[in-house]
Amino acid sequence: MKKTLSVFGMTCHKCVAHVKMALEELEQVKSAEVSLQEQSAVVELNEDVADEVLKNAVEEFGYEVREIK
Repeated sequence: MKKTLSVFGMTCHKCVAHVKMALEELEQVKSAEVSLQEQSAVVELNEDVADEVLKNAVEEFGYEVREIK
């Protein structure tokens, strides 16, 4: 299962690393691919996880999640 997050506030590759780390620290997340250019993150999940959990993980680092598909 995959989910795509629209992430705003990333301005550099260090931001990308922060978002990737925040998502991959969640046990339900198998992997995360983060794009600075597209301002998005695609997560592959081991198991279903509530959108709010993904959103909170990213927003703890100061970025804004506007949409999860």
